[in-house]
Amino acid sequence: MSKKLIFSREEMTKLCIEALSSRGVSVDEIAEIAYLQQSRYTPNIDMAVCRESVLKVISLRDIFHHVLLAVELDKMAEKKLFEGPIQDIIENDLGLFGVDEVLGLDVARLYGVIGMTNFGDIDVNKRGIIRKLNQEGKKPGIVHTFLDDIVGAIAAAASTRVAQVMNEELAQQIPHQRISLFDEIE
Repeated sequence: MSKKLIFSREEMTKLCIEALSSRGVSVDEIAEIAYLQQSRYTPNIDMAVCRESVLKVISLRDIFHHVLLAVELDKMAEKKLFEGPIQDIIENDLGLFGVDEVLGLDVARLYGVIGMTNFGDIDVNKRGIIRKLNQEGKKPGIVHTFLDDIVGAIAAAASTRVAQVMNEELAQQIPHQRISLFDEIE
């Protein structure tokens, strides 16, 4: 019997939720960070849109792969399955080790430059569950080196998606007029 390698969006979402949950992270906690990030710029955000955006982001194949990889890398480091200095670097979340941020940026970039700048802000300020993961990761035997960045990147992408959804709703409310690149704007 061959192993299943391709999953539906519904399956990927479910597996992401399970993987995140196995490490103490819920969709609602990620949505809360997306809410905190976007509410500074956009008034009247509904938490349901933030949650919907997190679910949309984790349904994407690239994100699914990133989440599963991050969880497994952290678990491997907890079990001391790496050799040499890389074990200590990952286990101690060395500040100069940027591979975890690179994975986070790769997730956030799916929502453009704004997604990446949101990720930078979230990574630096470590709100909510990200702060908790970062603090727990400093305890012996617990590693969240990759997970905290992936969670932050999902929140950043979801925050950016919220802005896009809200701007689309706003654009739909504005009466349409024909605009050409060659029209003079007053």
